[in-house]
Parts: sequence; C-alpha cells; structure tokens
Amino acid sequence: MSLILVGGHDRMHDAYKGVCSKRGHRVKVYTQLPARFDKMIGNPDGIILFTATVSHKMIHIAVKEAKRKNIPLFRCHNSSATSLTGALEQFEKDLSLLN
Repeated sequence: MSLILVGGHDRMHDAYKGVCSKRGHRVKVYTQLPARFDKMIGNPDGIILFTATVSHKMIHIAVKEAKRKNIPLFRCHNSSATSLTGALEQFEKDLSLLN
C-alpha cells in the first residue's frame, strides 16, 4: 500500500519511513511544503496528516486533493513513531472494512 505522510518532524523522517516499511507500506514523507505539493501527492492508497506539526496550507492542499481524488484521509494529532503505528493500524482496519 502506498501512503503519503504530511507533517511531522524533519528529524523523524527516517523513523517514519522505517515504521511504514516494517508494516509493508511504501511512504512519501513531506514535513515541509514543497513547490507544487498538490502535484506531488499523486494517487496514493491513503494520506496520513500529523495535524500538530504541519502548516495550515499543507493541510488544506492535502485535504483538497484527498476529496478530489477520493483518497482516504486519516488525521493524527501527535507526530511520534508510536502514534504513527497506531494510525497505521487504524488505517489498515478501516481499509479492510471497505474491501
């Protein structure tokens, strides 16, 4: 499953990737707003937002693209590796219910 992770801490970039890869997910992590962010999102299986550590503009773009492309979106307030694991578990559970 491919995921987009929006927000979080720069120093945790590799930890986020490690948590996702251990669970069998490919992930792109965006902790800072890149140019043309809406085009970089692409068509993932899901988007996870760390709402406490992300700009309002990034949230707005991610939510807009998720709605436009019908991509499942999961919001998580905390941006730790443990909360990412919990978010992934919930995300996987929700997706299994849809299929």
